[in-house]
Amino acid sequence: MKIVILDGFTLNPGDNPWDDIEKLGDVVLYDRTPDDLILERSAGADIILTNKTPITKETIAALPDLKFIAVLATGYNVIDIEAARERNISVSNVPTYGTDSVAEFLVGLMLNHCRSAQYHSERVKDGEWARRLDFCFWNQSFSLLRGKTLAIVGFGRIGRRTAELANAFGMKVIAYDTYHANAPEYDGFEWVDVDDAFARADYITMHCPQTKDNAEMVNAELIGKMKANAYFMNTARGGLVDEQAMADALNSGKIGGAALDVVSVEPILESNPLLRAKNVTLTPHIAWAAVEARQSLTGTVADNIAAFQKGEPINVVNS
Repeated sequence: MKIVILDGFTLNPGDNPWDDIEKLGDVVLYDRTPDDLILERSAGADIILTNKTPITKETIAALPDLKFIAVLATGYNVIDIEAARERNISVSNVPTYGTDSVAEFLVGLMLNHCRSAQYHSERVKDGEWARRLDFCFWNQSFSLLRGKTLAIVGFGRIGRRTAELANAFGMKVIAYDTYHANAPEYDGFEWVDVDDAFARADYITMHCPQTKDNAEMVNAELIGKMKANAYFMNTARGGLVDEQAMADALNSGKIGGAALDVVSVEPILESNPLLRAKNVTLTPHIAWAAVEARQSLTGTVADNIAAFQKGEPINVVNS
């Protein structure tokens, strides 16, 4: 079988070989594929692997040999699922791979905020400690995570793992989700509505998928419900946030700060107002990308392909 990988670089920039997938067919690898080359590069493929390269209805219609699409991610909004179903083309995703990677990244963001480690490292390198009279100094007050309230919007695998880590730090966890099954057993957990989540939290983290119904749900009105010292974090999808409203809140000091690993258009545009906002940490969509997580993702994709080849496809999102 001919297997075409349309955009493999982010999954394997050199430290995550394709060996398990190369055992399953004749692999043609592209680091990146611009839109105008998708059809040309996909021609003759039995199986296509894609992360962010879109596979549209028109592309699917023009590829008579295509039998299976494996998404190199959990989200599969880049695929026209209905068009694939009409052609009896199975589409698989990787539902679990980055849970620990994202949850640990979020704990790092919270610790960096409440303890100001990076900020004070920069002050030391600027020579400020050497000029001081005392053995220590700080320009910002510190606080503990213990006793603070973390609101989690979207209580799936990543949200639950984040909650477990937060609970281990002694934080109180509240969560908003449309489903309230299997509430954690540790003390203090509460289901809340989204307004209550934003109003009560010291830290807020987003873990819900982006849909047409929740685009820019974190708008000026919802941000206005936050505490003045609250800290907002988003490692889910950038489109969940009204970025101008967030930048305005940061610049005016209405909230304590924010950390955003995702933005509405990626790579980030130079015109994005968050680039000029105060008290914001911006990272380039890396929460998911621990090497162990990427290795797990590659392994699951290989399993998805092997199962399809046996006639027993798994992790299918358009069955």
